[in-house]
Formats: sequence, structure tokens, C-alpha cells
Amino acid sequence: MRKKIVAILIAVANFSLFILHSSLFFACDDAEDSIYRGHRCYFIFDTTLHPAPCHLTAALGNPGHFLIVKTRMAQGVRHIMTTRNYDQATEDVTLSTVKETQTSCELGAGGAIIIGRSSYTGLLVAYEGQCANCLDNYGGTNHPLTWTQNGQQLTCARCKRYYDVNNGVVASGDAGRQLYTYNAAFDGAILRAWN
Repeated sequence: MRKKIVAILIAVANFSLFILHSSLFFACDDAEDSIYRGHRCYFIFDTTLHPAPCHLTAALGNPGHFLIVKTRMAQGVRHIMTTRNYDQATEDVTLSTVKETQTSCELGAGGAIIIGRSSYTGLLVAYEGQCANCLDNYGGTNHPLTWTQNGQQLTCARCKRYYDVNNGVVASGDAGRQLYTYNAAFDGAILRAWN
């Protein structure tokens, strides 16, 4: 009798582990599906080469601080241009080290991403810099988001939607999808955003 009970308990434990592993697999799959893949995003920024007061480096430790990040090439050197949410201050950072010149950079649909820490969760987030609803409805890549409401929201001039920067949802205007997101990570030195 004891052997039967042990066998039943082992079978139940194995089945429970199977259910747990299956749910973890599907949970990871759902998280992966939430990442926008319509346009390539690949961004790496070494904060040790650009310590605070660099706007991008300083924002990483401050929930509620976000930046619109764009890039341009000038005389063969990449520049990162940022616009902070809370005061719209801009900064142009030259990426001129050997390591930086050998790294590619692509910033989504219109050449811009929004990155920062949510004041709701404290998590690092990265959004597509174009209005998600206009990308879906009209195509093209001329639907840039701009700061409004003291930097707590982003707005689209075309559809007049306002998005909460801390969670990406439509805060006002016509109902619609939330902002597209990219993966984002910061290991204490290297900031990355990608899809």
C-alpha cells in the first residue's frame, strides 16, 4: 500500500512540475510577443564612457525620467541626441571611442525611441518613438511623439492621442492600442534596447 501511495505522489509531483514548466514557457512566450518587431531597434550605450551629468546616464537611476533618443551621423561620427521629458532639455553626445564607432545603431520606425524608468513600477522601459495607432492605421514613419503635460505624456500631432509615458497606455483621445515596446536592459554600465 505504501508503495502505491509513493507512486501516486511521485506521479502528481511530476504532473505538477509539467504544468509549472508549461505555464512558464507560455508566460515567456507572451512577454516575447509584446515586443514590437515592425521596425528594427538595436541600441547600445556605454554609460561608463558618458557618466552623469550625461542626460541618458542620469535618467537611468531616476523613476519618472524619460528621454526621446535619436541618432545622426556627422563627419563619420555617430551622435546621440536626447530630449528629456521633464524640462525638454536637449543634449548631443558624440560616440567617438573605437568601441562606439564599431557598434551599429537602429532606432525603430522613425529613428527615435523613448527610454526611461517607470515611476509606477521602477522598471526600465523602451518605447517606439512613433505613434502606435498611426503606424497601424496609416503606415509610413511620420508619426513622431512629442512631450506634453510636463513630460508625463507623449502626444501624436496626427491623431491627437496622449500616452502615459510610465505605462504606454492611451491617457486621452480616441481609444486605441498602447505604445509599442522594445526590450530594455541596464546592467549598471551598458544600456541596451532591442527587438
